[in-house]
Amino acid sequence: MISTILSPKSRMQRNPEGNKVNLMERDGWRNRVKRLGAHFGAFGAATVNLVFPPVCCGCGRLTGDPHAVCPACWAGLRLIERPYCEVLGSPFAVDPGSGAVSPKAIANPPDFDRLRSVSLHEGIARDLVHGLKYRDRTDLAPMMAEWMIRASDGAVAAADMIVPVPLHAFRLWRRKFNQSAELARCISERAGKPYRPEALRRIRRTRRQVGLGARAREENVRGAFAVPESVRPSLEGKRIVLVDDVYTTGATVAAATRALKRARAGDVTVLTFAMALSEPI
Repeated sequence: MISTILSPKSRMQRNPEGNKVNLMERDGWRNRVKRLGAHFGAFGAATVNLVFPPVCCGCGRLTGDPHAVCPACWAGLRLIERPYCEVLGSPFAVDPGSGAVSPKAIANPPDFDRLRSVSLHEGIARDLVHGLKYRDRTDLAPMMAEWMIRASDGAVAAADMIVPVPLHAFRLWRRKFNQSAELARCISERAGKPYRPEALRRIRRTRRQVGLGARAREENVRGAFAVPESVRPSLEGKRIVLVDDVYTTGATVAAATRALKRARAGDVTVLTFAMALSEPI
């Protein structure tokens, strides 16, 4: 049984013999073999599963499905289910009744129309987000996207397009991929909705949001996004699902939503895999 440490600063785990294994190297080889196997159809898939047996995306235990988590990890997920705020999607500790809106959403209405997330950003949910974002585990995106579609409360089914929160070109060059775009692309493919990464651009290079307070985050991303003039007519009146990996203070998705609304988008649903929240309201 493999015990995995999935923090952005840690890249090592111990195998059953107690030796340290570099997660980046292991996952890199797994993904390369998977891509090679995809060219050989069912035979290639069987060969990949023989070389790299399906394991839990969280802890590394053997599973029957290559895109799944084991029962123990599933039990550790704090899924966000009703009752929750109809605007912010944040869970209520008690059921206040149908259509309830949290005091926070009333006092400070967000720029977007609604927010939906799969889980609270802790435990296995945080591990999956960090695996995708910091360890290049793009193979996690299809599973995470499936959960996000279910958590969207019908927003994906009603959407006219799926738009990822973009990275600045320099950061994209350094990271090589955009985790939000990976999730958005998988959501688009599975839901049969147009994938429109060109609808939104990050025009200003910003500091990393990690470690910044709410006010600093808001200032950091102010004016950071824009809709290209050539794209604006195609957004008018449209229902957009804006995809990101984690909702923390909402500063990033708020700035992105303002850019979309200035282009006269009709409705914007923010859809994330995880939500940072200490306790239910």
